[in-house]
Amino acid sequence: MERESFEDEEVAALLNRYFVSIKVDREERPDIDHIYMTFCQALTGHGGWPLTIIIMPDKNPFYAGTYFPKRSKYGQPGLMDVLNRVKEAWETNKEDLKKTSRDMRHAIQDNVISTVEGELSKEVIPDTYSELKLFFDTNYGGFGRAPKFPTPHNLSFLLRYYKSTGEKTALNIVEKTLDSMYKGGIFDHLGFGFSRYSVDRKWLVPHFEKMLYDNALLAIAYVEAYQLTGNKRYATIADKIFTYVLRDMTDREGGFYSAEDADSEGEEGKFYVWDLKEILQLLGEEEGLLFAKYYDITEAGNFEGKNIPNLIKTDLEDIEENEKLDERLHKCKEILFEQRIKRIHPHKDDKILTAWNGLMIAAMAYGGRALNNEAYIHAARKSATFILNNLTREDGRLLARYRDGEAAYLATIDDYAFMVWGLIELYETTFDTIFLEHALKLNNEMLQYFWDEKDGGLFIYGHDSEKLLIRPKEIYDGATPSGNSVAALNMLKLLRITGQKELEEKANRLFQVFGRSIKENPNSYTHFMMALLFANVPTQEIVIAGEKEDEGTKEMLVEINKRFLPFTTVVLNHGIEALYELVPFARQQERVENQATAYVCENFACSAPITDIEQFIQLLTDSKKFDFI
Repeated sequence: MERESFEDEEVAALLNRYFVSIKVDREERPDIDHIYMTFCQALTGHGGWPLTIIIMPDKNPFYAGTYFPKRSKYGQPGLMDVLNRVKEAWETNKEDLKKTSRDMRHAIQDNVISTVEGELSKEVIPDTYSELKLFFDTNYGGFGRAPKFPTPHNLSFLLRYYKSTGEKTALNIVEKTLDSMYKGGIFDHLGFGFSRYSVDRKWLVPHFEKMLYDNALLAIAYVEAYQLTGNKRYATIADKIFTYVLRDMTDREGGFYSAEDADSEGEEGKFYVWDLKEILQLLGEEEGLLFAKYYDITEAGNFEGKNIPNLIKTDLEDIEENEKLDERLHKCKEILFEQRIKRIHPHKDDKILTAWNGLMIAAMAYGGRALNNEAYIHAARKSATFILNNLTREDGRLLARYRDGEAAYLATIDDYAFMVWGLIELYETTFDTIFLEHALKLNNEMLQYFWDEKDGGLFIYGHDSEKLLIRPKEIYDGATPSGNSVAALNMLKLLRITGQKELEEKANRLFQVFGRSIKENPNSYTHFMMALLFANVPTQEIVIAGEKEDEGTKEMLVEINKRFLPFTTVVLNHGIEALYELVPFARQQERVENQATAYVCENFACSAPITDIEQFIQLLTDSKKFDFI
């Protein structure tokens, strides 16, 4: 639409003569996007991007749609026709338009934005699992048919459901989906990283755009699956995601970039696709045919006469169990990658968003400790430091976007919630109290700016922000989880780490505020379900008393980090006053006989101190299954 209409002189002349045109970057201003997308969905029955809204000077909308070609065709109205009809209606029927816009605003406010309260009991958790199982594609993994989105929080919920219940099908769904996504063309087998979604059921043809948030959330899901299953395949895939992000999506000052476009030279996917002739020229006949066999490269092509490298028809174990074959294919991919670098690259969106950086900080910190990789931990620390130094006002208020030395826009709920998540993961990885301190500080500010004192829940934008048409709350876990969902789980974890009971009250209020809405369609709120799970299953709080560099301390941390322990929080008591100010109860949990000592507590009731590593491992290994009925 940008090329067809906004860069067209005839369209531009019409727009400039009769309208004030405002182009909104929905990633910089998700609050504006959410409000007008809600209007579009209410008016037309569907939504999507590009989003086209025509509003009154008072911000009330009266016309909405998504994509418009320049001229009407195939029964679809063209932008020129729409603009001329609106201009005519404005000149001849302005009062009716004003009334329509006011009526639409009230309808949205009364029926779409309103919060539907209700008790949210633990029984909704197995209902969520049952719905996901119903929509699971047994042939190709994922949920539904096409288009297919990764939706990693579905997978993270299922891993937690399996952990708490032992329901093997939940794990099977995750493994099938993780394998299928990796085998498909949605994963870039040469340069790594996942594209935004697949247009087909098999995960073959992606929308080639790569988003930071997808790669962060997918990395977390693959690392979790590795911890739970011990399957090194998932660790390798997570490593590839992190390799891509560190190589292509990281600013030298530490922030992570937002996205890479789908198209280059005006053609979607051109940077990523190959023909067989080019493969054979670069690799030679023997290696070229070998690569073509395993990565589905044919003369006819699998995408518009070209080929998207993929492993859909290949058994991954055939490669994994044949070291020589694996090495040959690896060398082929290196050669092709080096050749691909010479092509014209898709545009990189190099703005640094606080929310999405928070997700990648969480992923890098979590991946760093689970995969024992200091480079990931360093990247998480550097990004967090960058955000805290460059995306906060003098009064500490978090900002949303940084680019070319300029920080702008007051942070939304997602910025706060995702950043707190990243800082919690960074604390449990480094045990540097500064990150726990910042997590608590930002969480308190989040409640100060966004909490609805009248009805409960967190608004999308703060009370100090620009006053928009309406002030909504979001709970839907879509491409990214909602700020309310992430905040609920954050607060429960911070409660377990610090003992601040008021955080539990806020989390429980969130369960109540959105309870009825969630019960109607629970599989749309899977990150929220992770918070509900955390609130209902027995949790472990572990305090290890010991110096960071002591061998006994390291040994205990290794045992924790290699396991999937989603209902466990960890504090390291290394005897500093800054920790006791944040975690007062840790002062009493000291080393015994000058040895690294573990205090393993369940819902704040602690076992006797443990210095024996085998006894500690036994406590970590004991797995209690939970009945939600």
